Amino acid sequence: MSSPERLAGRVILVTGASRGIGLAVARRCAEEGARVVITGRHEEGLNQARDAFPDPSRVLAVVAHAGSWEDAARVAARTLDHFGSLDGLVNNAATNPYFGPLVEADEARMRKAYEVNQAGVVAATAAAWRGWMRDHGGAVVNIASIGGMSVEPGIGWYNATKAAVLHLTRQLAYELAPRVRVNAVAPGLIRTEFARALWEPAEGVLSQRIPLGRIGEPADVAGAVAMLLSDDAAWITGSTLTIDGGTTSRPSGGVGEP
Repeated sequence: MSSPERLAGRVILVTGASRGIGLAVARRCAEEGARVVITGRHEEGLNQARDAFPDPSRVLAVVAHAGSWEDAARVAARTLDHFGSLDGLVNNAATNPYFGPLVEADEARMRKAYEVNQAGVVAATAAAWRGWMRDHGGAVVNIASIGGMSVEPGIGWYNATKAAVLHLTRQLAYELAPRVRVNAVAPGLIRTEFARALWEPAEGVLSQRIPLGRIGEPADVAGAVAMLLSDDAAWITGSTLTIDGGTTSRPSGGVGEP
């Protein structure tokens, strides 16, 4: 259950928030009293997401590329101009343009994943820091993945970028303390369009391999992110919260193993 007053008066920016985990996080923050900025690549989908909020006037939608440093600075500036502060940042945007062995990956798709999943985290955090958080404080939550903690076939490069996010979380927590807290969540398999190719073909089998008996929903992640943005996490920084239904507690490890 959400806490309506927990994020009251705060402005939260969520990247990649036109659907999936990002949209669920943005909605949860709004339910808990925040004004919200959502970003995405496609204007139509982004505007549809904004208009579905109970009060769209408290939501600013900004078209932006999460791998662009220029866009990161522009989004931060738009946020401050529109709402007057930037108290929380959720680095959610991610891409996975390549599936296959690392040694067969091409430079263009590897670079794209790096720019969005890894460098984009630094770009957005730096823009929020320079624009507001350096002087006023704030909280950053990075959306990583349990893939960054394990070895899996086909998505090795994506997982490598998420492993980098785990380290960036600790590094930024150290560098930005004490004014800014930086934490991460590492979701397991979540029912999103982004992960559809992983869960849809064998959801029943996969669910049986998860100790809590089901794959995750975006809302499962959203509540944890809202907590980390709030004062309930006032003495938490540099940490990663695993949200995987117990997947990584299994002796054999990953969801995809027999």
